[in-house]
Amino acid sequence: MRSTPLAIVGRYAALLAVALLTMGPFLWLLSTALKSGSENIFQYPPALLPESPTLENFSRVLATQPFLLYLKNSALVAVLSVAANLLLASLAAYPLARMEFKGKNLIFIVLLSSMMIPFQLLMIPVYNIAINLGLQNSYLGLVLPHACTAFGVFLMRQAFLGIPRALEESAMIEGVNRLKIWWHVMLPLVKPSLATLAVFSFIAVWGDFLWPLIILDDPGYYTLPLGVNRLANTFSMDWRLVAAGAIFSIIPILVVFIFSQKYFIEGAMRGAVKG
Repeated sequence: MRSTPLAIVGRYAALLAVALLTMGPFLWLLSTALKSGSENIFQYPPALLPESPTLENFSRVLATQPFLLYLKNSALVAVLSVAANLLLASLAAYPLARMEFKGKNLIFIVLLSSMMIPFQLLMIPVYNIAINLGLQNSYLGLVLPHACTAFGVFLMRQAFLGIPRALEESAMIEGVNRLKIWWHVMLPLVKPSLATLAVFSFIAVWGDFLWPLIILDDPGYYTLPLGVNRLANTFSMDWRLVAAGAIFSIIPILVVFIFSQKYFIEGAMRGAVKG
């Protein structure tokens, strides 16, 4: 059934309204970061466009805080966490999807159940483990809690289930072992799901504030969320500078999503079709 022109216009109007609603906070953040000190950011009615745009707030942030160090720390922790999650989650998901062993369904149910437990309940035991292992003020201490997630195992299991068994059986007939099948046969076929998991993992690690706040007390290991919080305390909540620091922390997420959106959308659509 063909849509009428009025229906098409209405659909695009609705999508535009949702897009503006989604982009609104980011645009307001950018506007605040570009406003000069003479402008009142709390005026009513609010002014979205700055009267005299300036990059002074960004330069002040870079001059007064080691934001490049925070950026390096966040990038290092995010890259290591995403790589570990992709590797370990896919390794754990492969036997749950393609191998038969006693207790497999029970393990999967327990894994899914763990997704319902908020991190706040696990915070103290995880902290005690990290302290006993000497992981305070270290990159490893920041990476390990994100190294393998239940959501990652679940997502990769569903991706592996969608691969025809004939491909795997053909490789086994040729004498290829399970580990090589996982690496050479299965992983290349689930690249969209790997990209989807990478984007979700990167966003979660990049924006994580609570765990670094708990495990770190050395500013030399601070990530960007802690750096923005420190920035707010340093300048007694000068929202222009806080907004500029927040913009610095958001840009890498946008870059990652732009370069991976092709695989991300393909993986999401594959899951939707399968469902």
